[in-house]
Amino acid sequence: MTADAAVGVRAVAPQARAGAVRDAALASRAAARLLAGTSGDVRNAALLAVARRLTVDPADILAANRRDLAAARDAGLAPAVLDRLTLTREHLHALAGTVRFLAAQPDPVGAGVDGTVLPNGLEVRRIRVPLGVVGMIYEGRPNVTVDAAALCLKSANSVLLRGSSTARHTNAALVAAMRKALADTGAPVDAVQMVPGTTHAAVRELMSLRGLVDVLVPRGGAELIRTTVRESAVPVIETGVGNCHVYVDEHADLDKALAILLDAKTQRTSVCNAAESLLVHEAVAPAFLPRALRALAERGVVVHGDARVRARHTAVVPATDEDWGREYLDLEISAAVVGSLDEAVEHIRRHGTGHTEAIVTDSQSAARRFVGALDTAVVAVNASTRFADGGELGLGTELGVSTQKLHARGPMGLTALTTTKYVLVGDGHIRGGTAAPLP
Repeated sequence: MTADAAVGVRAVAPQARAGAVRDAALASRAAARLLAGTSGDVRNAALLAVARRLTVDPADILAANRRDLAAARDAGLAPAVLDRLTLTREHLHALAGTVRFLAAQPDPVGAGVDGTVLPNGLEVRRIRVPLGVVGMIYEGRPNVTVDAAALCLKSANSVLLRGSSTARHTNAALVAAMRKALADTGAPVDAVQMVPGTTHAAVRELMSLRGLVDVLVPRGGAELIRTTVRESAVPVIETGVGNCHVYVDEHADLDKALAILLDAKTQRTSVCNAAESLLVHEAVAPAFLPRALRALAERGVVVHGDARVRARHTAVVPATDEDWGREYLDLEISAAVVGSLDEAVEHIRRHGTGHTEAIVTDSQSAARRFVGALDTAVVAVNASTRFADGGELGLGTELGVSTQKLHARGPMGLTALTTTKYVLVGDGHIRGGTAAPLP
């Protein structure tokens, strides 16, 4: 999918008037300042109002989603895209549950990070504060609309939402519902807004608003992320694509390995933490591969394998050089036999995306070597890659899984939507020595 398609830049409605995106950002900036001054109780009440609005009368939202799904099917979009786009009554109840969970969490704003008292008596504290205005650019996943808004409200940030054209009507209905909910609370309505316009010009303007927008978070395919990083004047937090690997070590429990592989690949294929590549140590390949390949075939998974994998099952197709680095987001996986843990690590370093890697092993030394050797956001030992998720890790939800190293890394929950500031408390302290007496 191209970046233009990913952010819905085709003209599906009249272009927003000149300056509309800037005006929305100005309103978002004003809302962020108001939110920063609210109490946690006010923001929690706003979240609970949003949760009620999502479930009390969801007819408009569901009708909008059916409209988007029909258009997506008519356009011949892939099943993985349709899966991400679908929003049901059950999904809305789950989203409302996530919002309520966030409301029940401790307020991150103002929380102390660390502090000390210097020898001169100056008190130094470091506390959490909101980022300000968060811009989200994302593909056809309407759940992100609610997740991002709820995380930002809880952490006293305002949010500008730019989803793809495939979810245009669903996102609009969700934002309208949330803004209606906020109107009955002490939180500013403009804390949650859609970016005006449907063309690439609107996205470019959003990317240019350094000083009004504090951070952009692109969430989607590789081309969307590269385009945002390349074109944005606003600081970007990269949420990377997931070419995630499962490595079955020579010391693995093969029953555990099979269960982990099948969950990582088939539990849900259209997400970034699904496994896209299988690596098997040559010592256990004769015992493990026939079982694994048969089970994958029974679940409709196409395996792109090297010669040693192909020798174990007739349904395996030859892997190309491109297959080792692909994020399939579908019932497909690449597979190779490796001669050692070091060879597995080298393969992952060459083809991985820094998202999530898993090892199955009963050897503590092998697990330690694997964890220490891979510079990725998440490493799983004897667990599915599907746990690389904010909800599964106790964060409630996530803004995305950051694969960069500055500010935030891994699933981004509430604390990732804050920065810090130092608070100095003195008693007439001056840098130049003893203060002169006042006249």
